[in-house]
Amino acid sequence: MKIILYQPDMAGNLGAVMRSAACYGVPLEVIEPCGFPLTAKTLRRAAMDYGSPERLTRHASWEAFIAQQSEGRLVLLTTQGATPLTDFEFRANDRLLFGRESAGAPPEVHAAADARIIIPIAKGARSFNLATSVAIASYEALRQTDGLP
Repeated sequence: MKIILYQPDMAGNLGAVMRSAACYGVPLEVIEPCGFPLTAKTLRRAAMDYGSPERLTRHASWEAFIAQQSEGRLVLLTTQGATPLTDFEFRANDRLLFGRESAGAPPEVHAAADARIIIPIAKGARSFNLATSVAIASYEALRQTDGLP
């Protein structure tokens, strides 16, 4: 299981996701560019003692990420998803991909995904915060695959 963020907009959300990844023992990757300077100092401040910048895999662009694809399905979490999280059957080597806070994922990212899923929410609500979505989806994926620490 991997958590992958597509061009995150907010350093605080990245820090929270770094903490979730560290607590779950799951690798984290970021596809740049980000909406903030992605420096070691920013990462240390955002993640506090839950994640080190050295443990984060960075991809310079979507194209660079695609060129370095690893095994496992690319599972996009999206408000435009077709399959509810609760109906999706995760696999241990799935790569969970989350779009930008401000704009989600563009069409080329949707097209590359092996599956698109949505976290069910109340009618009228727009979406969960990025870090909350990562925590919810990662927990469910790890629970289903017996990967919880």
